Amino acid sequence: IMGSSRWKIAVAVLVALVGSSLPVGADEHEHTYTDKEEVVLWMNTVGPYHNRQETYKYFSLPFCVGTKKTISHYHETLGEALQGVELEFSGLDIKFKEEVMQTTYCEIDLDKAKRDAFVYAIKNHYWYQMYIDDLPIWGIVGEADENGEDHYLWTYKKLEIGFNGNRIVDVNLTSEGKVKLVPNTRIAMSYSVKWKKSDVKFEDRFDKYLDPSFFQHRIHWFSIFNSFMMVIFLVGLVSMILMRTLRKDYARYSKEEEMDDMDRDLGDEYGWKQVHGDVFRPSSHPMIFSSLIGSGCQIFSVSLIVIIVAMIEDLYTERGSMLSTAIFVYAATSPVNGYFGGSLYAKQGGRRWIKQMFIGAFLIPAMVCGTAFFINFIAIYYHASRAIPFGTMVAVCCICFFVILPLNLVGTILGRNLSGQPNFPCRVNAVPRPIPEKKWFMEPAVIVCLGGILPFGSIFIEMYFIFTSFWAYKIYYVYGFMMLVLVILCIVTVCVTIVCTYFLLNAEDYRWQWTSFLSAASTAVYVYMYSFYYYFFKTKMYGLFQTSFYFGYMAVFSTALGIMCGAVGYMGTSAFVRKIYTNVKID
Repeated sequence: IMGSSRWKIAVAVLVALVGSSLPVGADEHEHTYTDKEEVVLWMNTVGPYHNRQETYKYFSLPFCVGTKKTISHYHETLGEALQGVELEFSGLDIKFKEEVMQTTYCEIDLDKAKRDAFVYAIKNHYWYQMYIDDLPIWGIVGEADENGEDHYLWTYKKLEIGFNGNRIVDVNLTSEGKVKLVPNTRIAMSYSVKWKKSDVKFEDRFDKYLDPSFFQHRIHWFSIFNSFMMVIFLVGLVSMILMRTLRKDYARYSKEEEMDDMDRDLGDEYGWKQVHGDVFRPSSHPMIFSSLIGSGCQIFSVSLIVIIVAMIEDLYTERGSMLSTAIFVYAATSPVNGYFGGSLYAKQGGRRWIKQMFIGAFLIPAMVCGTAFFINFIAIYYHASRAIPFGTMVAVCCICFFVILPLNLVGTILGRNLSGQPNFPCRVNAVPRPIPEKKWFMEPAVIVCLGGILPFGSIFIEMYFIFTSFWAYKIYYVYGFMMLVLVILCIVTVCVTIVCTYFLLNAEDYRWQWTSFLSAASTAVYVYMYSFYYYFFKTKMYGLFQTSFYFGYMAVFSTALGIMCGAVGYMGTSAFVRKIYTNVKID
């Protein structure tokens, strides 16, 4: 009897859980409703307006909960968990197409501690975010009077929901009922719901959150046009200089071929041909170098694929979908990292390929996870919703060890076997040639510092729009612009690194591998310097958590961009170097 009663209780609990979760599944996943079906209002986070990433659970402030039974929400995607989405049920009773007149749903017993919490929130311009059917809604906690002495709480949530057929297409919130915060009083919280028919199509319901006047401003178009003209100018300049110069070089070298040995010894030999025996010498620290090139190629692949997916699909309509897509694509493109990194390491005569494969696989994840781990400590100290749950950390580690690493291994094996042979057009001398002295502006350090200026100049306007969408309250949706900028950045980077490498080789300095990589990667330094300007002059961020979050993740973004640019620059320069030495006769 005891056993059967326990079984019945277990079945009842299971039915209750399934019953309570079914409406949510039907509503929010299918986005279709029947008349008088439950519509869930989720409370997400609350935090300072000027610090977008500093968010806390909505009920960390002493708000009261509605009378309706609580429905628990679980993180549906990895991106949602990493972005600090903390949905909690509001307790408000809302049914599809059923209007609700102003109704009190709970009361706050305002003691001194609760009043102080609300006053602090109002002084720091706290706002909160809610969701109805995945549509975000924002509201302000309260406001202060002109003198800043009295503080008022908004107590009345006036919801106006637009519907088209059996779908919700629009939500608006009006905050009313301004009540002065006085200790030892009771404050009644109320809400009302008004339904109205709307002509907005379900597919277009997120259009109201976009800002075409900002993203499609004439400055944006002008910057793209300006960058495009820079590309045409650079490509033309590089083509003209190199074609004319190389033609003269080839003519001079072929003339030298016709001289006898005595004339050649007495002749004044100079230029890039003289380093043919050292130009394909392995770079210093080949393991780190090949790992960086492999990681850069993978970042470029991820950027390209994610932008294409974002152009086809409106990723901004789903919470955390952009981050989830980026993580999935990064894991799936791991063979690209292994292929390019492993083949380059094999060409340079590397023997410890397993160690190189591990470094290449974990270089970017270690950098990102290390930064996230550091910021997570601060988030935990602040009790912020951005604190990454332990389960999510375990999930990310599992992706690294059980997806990224094996796929990287596959790519490394393919790279070593398919294109790991050092088939250079020139034989490498046994003894390195001494590097002659040259003018200061031809030194690799100077070339590296100057190499990133033009690539940064081609993207810095787009950086402003990307930064504003991430650090302020704009939804980035013009991915066609981003694709153009990525293409322009790659072309400019390759052109600049080819010119830099040509001048370096002409000065009979064969250390072009690291120079080509670092001269392109120095774009990251200029981007990070621009992030300081953006922080101090374009935002009003403050506090340890937000500042750490901003500069920590900007460092990650800049480094990843630098590694990508470096890899693109090296790959273009490598093809150029191979081409010019193939076309010259070497004794």
